[in-house]
Amino acid sequence: MTPGSAEFKDALIAAIKTVQDPEIPVDLYELGLIYELGVDDAGAVKVVMTLTTPNCPVAETLPGMVERAIQTVEGVTDVKLDLVFDPVWDPSRMSEAAKLELDFTGKFDPAAMGGKKRTGLTVGRRKPRQR
Repeated sequence: MTPGSAEFKDALIAAIKTVQDPEIPVDLYELGLIYELGVDDAGAVKVVMTLTTPNCPVAETLPGMVERAIQTVEGVTDVKLDLVFDPVWDPSRMSEAAKLELDFTGKFDPAAMGGKKRTGLTVGRRKPRQR
């Protein structure tokens, strides 16, 4: 496997897919957080990535996790990672697999599933007292 080959790039992607946001059960690659992935013939890898939000609680650790995962691929000589917030990430960047996993397909309609039956449950408020 030589740097620059399709097989090498597949190995990089597989390594990135081992990194998950601890709050979302989908890997960073499928979430669409990797904007660019390039490699030169010497094995130097360049990654441009983002986070779901600039206020992400793991913003300081996720980029390092991606770098370390990439460094496990045989033939990688260097990793340069740029963290960007332009363009802003949105759910449309997710793969179809990620959308299915997180039910972002747009097909989930709670009203259609439950009809208009009232459950008697309240969320965040108390029922008025009966007098």
